[in-house]
Amino acid sequence: MAKFFGTNGIRGVFPDDFTLEFIHDITLSIGTYFENGPILIGYDGRESSPLICKIITSTLNSIGIDCSIAGLVPTPCLEYAVKSLGYSGGIMITASHNPPQYNGIKPAGKDGVEISREDELVIEDIYFKKSWLSTPKKLGITKEETRSIETYLNGIKSHIDSKLVESKSFKVVLDLGNGAQAVTAPDFCKIVNCEPILVNEKIDSTFPGRGSEPTPQNLSTLSKTVIENKANFGIAFDGDGDRSIFCDNLGNILTGDKSALILIQHILTKNPNSIVVTCLNSGSNTEILTEKYNSKVIRTKVGSVEVSRKMLSTNALIGFEENGGFMFGKHNQVRDGCMSLALMLDLLSHTNNSLSDKISKLPPSFTTKDKIQCSLEDSKRIILALKEEFPQSDISDGIKIVIDSKNWVMIRASGTEPIIRIYAESENQDKLDVLMLKFLQKVKLIISR
Repeated sequence: MAKFFGTNGIRGVFPDDFTLEFIHDITLSIGTYFENGPILIGYDGRESSPLICKIITSTLNSIGIDCSIAGLVPTPCLEYAVKSLGYSGGIMITASHNPPQYNGIKPAGKDGVEISREDELVIEDIYFKKSWLSTPKKLGITKEETRSIETYLNGIKSHIDSKLVESKSFKVVLDLGNGAQAVTAPDFCKIVNCEPILVNEKIDSTFPGRGSEPTPQNLSTLSKTVIENKANFGIAFDGDGDRSIFCDNLGNILTGDKSALILIQHILTKNPNSIVVTCLNSGSNTEILTEKYNSKVIRTKVGSVEVSRKMLSTNALIGFEENGGFMFGKHNQVRDGCMSLALMLDLLSHTNNSLSDKISKLPPSFTTKDKIQCSLEDSKRIILALKEEFPQSDISDGIKIVIDSKNWVMIRASGTEPIIRIYAESENQDKLDVLMLKFLQKVKLIISR
């Protein structure tokens, strides 16, 4: 089991537990894993990111590895540039949706996808053994990479009917969350003749607008702005721009499951007989919908790494997480907020119906999630106690307690924060409320013992 790598990369509070010394040593380990350059480095808008970038590039140079700096870019932009521009690997400096005091690093392979769980363990083994590359005869050099954003946006545009989108002159509200998509998503809208109305557009490491993670509770401004401007839809990004939460034309905030189903339907209409990969904690309507297109669903543990790597090994067309992380395999097998924006524009350009109309035609679904602050030790106690109470449950990732195909609860420790997450689905809202309350009380009772 990995000690440093969580659900998505390595994260910690800078400089308390995510220290300068640790960053130096783990970079030596990542560089030894890559062996050769050049490595592309990008970072989000956190205050510590430029400093961490200097440590990483100088450390890699010290063991003979060349680097290029993409600068401030969204995570999916860095990943796509690694693949498209021929880099040996990439390192994204980000703590994604974590609070401002956090930062982290996320390595990507030459295929532009986060490295596998097995490779994470290889890097940690190098770290603990300090079996780093020896001092080279020639030090590496660091250059600037100026093509990343243009390459990324052109790549996204190539996967949609851009001429049709341009002809529609859509109006879209972008809640940029003071994060990294501010340098790409507005420009993409302009490229396809879409009017972007911006919310929280200024990059700010403290995320003053509504925090770094878009949730139904903090997107009221997005909803209000969509209604006031009679926009076709709204979209909110997380801190590093790989996840996106949509708002329909009536101001309703959509769950990640609902927006994913709409996009899946659009994509599978053109590409039946495909594979869709999603996690254990997303809703059961995925199977119901994909069956109509003679397509197959594969379930994984929670985490974009799990979904991305399963997409690669199965040649899947689509991947998604319930948290708004959507992956389109023809572009790249990673979560990508701007690609999701483009796909929604493409969808609406092919219909006379509004987004709310499209949503209303989906099979009804009732899902929810919550989180409770607790230590890792308390999380382990909770899962252990629930395993004893529900011995027939799926324990491949936390615990998933299945009552029937439409009623289940999943509880797992977060891999990025000291919290435990609780997910649930039920056949109607009343049953969902009862189910969620029951297990929230169970978890709190176990913590209090």
